[in-house]
Amino acid sequence: MMEDNLLKLLREYKSGEISEQKIFERLKNISLNSVETFGFAQVDHARELRQGFPEVIYAAGKTKEQLRTIFKSLYEKSTGNLIATRADFEKYKFLSEEIPEIKFDEISRMIYLDRDKNIFRDENKKILILAAGTSDLPVAEEARLTAYLFGNFVSTVYDCGVAGIHRLFAHISEIQSANVLIVVAGMEGALASVVGGLTDKPVIAVPTSVGYGASFKGLAALLAMLNSCAMGVSVVNIDNGFGAGVAASKINKLSLKK
Repeated sequence: MMEDNLLKLLREYKSGEISEQKIFERLKNISLNSVETFGFAQVDHARELRQGFPEVIYAAGKTKEQLRTIFKSLYEKSTGNLIATRADFEKYKFLSEEIPEIKFDEISRMIYLDRDKNIFRDENKKILILAAGTSDLPVAEEARLTAYLFGNFVSTVYDCGVAGIHRLFAHISEIQSANVLIVVAGMEGALASVVGGLTDKPVIAVPTSVGYGASFKGLAALLAMLNSCAMGVSVVNIDNGFGAGVAASKINKLSLKK
């Protein structure tokens, strides 16, 4: 069925019935069936074509053998950068025996392969990541490395929470020049509202599970961010640095197309 559809498309294109853009869109739809099944996982090899980046692996909860099988499959059948989030050093060592060029970032807990060396990262379309405290760095670094591997120019301002708000104001020019901002904060989660009031650009707030008992493992920061009165603040899940990095990248890429 796949071959019949492809032949039909080629004939229509050759005869001038459809444009290059139309054939590209139809090929993306045909590729929805490009799934490799392993019993414990179904690897979506068409995601790179549809979304511009290969499937990303959530490593937590997977055995090192399962992770290796999925990562190796993506390595062999994709061309873009590869990411496995929430990994550990043991899984990295096991996987590196098969794919020695991968790297492991201990802070963000990400295994990754940066193989697209020709990506142009536009410094004029910067994603700025702000973290309230040093304890928020694992989530902030997950967002930073994700956005970078997705092809963006990324800069950071860390340990600039509202308990010492003068530290934030020292970076006001960076905040106002950024194209998209990611704000990572635990405890009371107030930093997102402050930053949201200082810029006319999109702010993606990431609550973290950092805090004492009444923070309820990030729920207090999540609710504070959801209740922000600052315009243009959107919120992702608790500790979801990866999700923030991808969202910021998609927003940034929209402006790059203009």
